[in-house]
Amino acid sequence: MAGYQCPPHVHLLDQTNQLKALMTMIRDKNTNRGDFIFYSDRIIRLLVEESLNHLPVVDKPVITPTNNEFNGVAFKGKICGVSIMRAGESMEQGLRECCRSVRIGKILIQRDEETALPQLYYSKLPEDIASRYCLLLDPMLATGGSAMKAIEVLLDNGVKEERILFVNLIASPEGIAATLKAYPGIKIITAEVDSGLDENKYIVPGLGDFGCRYFGTDA
Repeated sequence: MAGYQCPPHVHLLDQTNQLKALMTMIRDKNTNRGDFIFYSDRIIRLLVEESLNHLPVVDKPVITPTNNEFNGVAFKGKICGVSIMRAGESMEQGLRECCRSVRIGKILIQRDEETALPQLYYSKLPEDIASRYCLLLDPMLATGGSAMKAIEVLLDNGVKEERILFVNLIASPEGIAATLKAYPGIKIITAEVDSGLDENKYIVPGLGDFGCRYFGTDA
């Protein structure tokens, strides 16, 4: 969004012409499902790559095939992904393509019809998740309700707040503000920040229901 200043813990992908073209494709309501998946996957891969840039490393010297030493680095800790079902599952393959044999957990959160508050319905997380850096995956950050509930689940399972990176394609300023107010230690990695939310709490201009468009369903 033009004129929006990202808070320090929000990291926006470089707004290159390539990224803008990819985002245009997935925002277009006339883009067919095959193309939507293809171009979304490309953006997801860019997001995962950027997220890995924000993980700490340690020195790791190695010997090259020429028998010379190269002073390299390795990630400091173990990584895992946690997808917020269902739309977040679309981002799992992009993580697997960047991190071999990565552990992935799942969290299902749905809005309670009576209270309108997000409720946890299911979670399955790696047993050692408390010792890992966690990439929390969900394509859209609208009000922040689901994200904050998922972060609460991770914290309850021993994950440190500063080890959580929330990865998404499109965020609203309202969702960013609410999430960072509740959990100021996390990082948010996003491709674009939109204008805001409409009266129905949908991101505008947005791209519609990401999960429905990606998985080809109506609900």
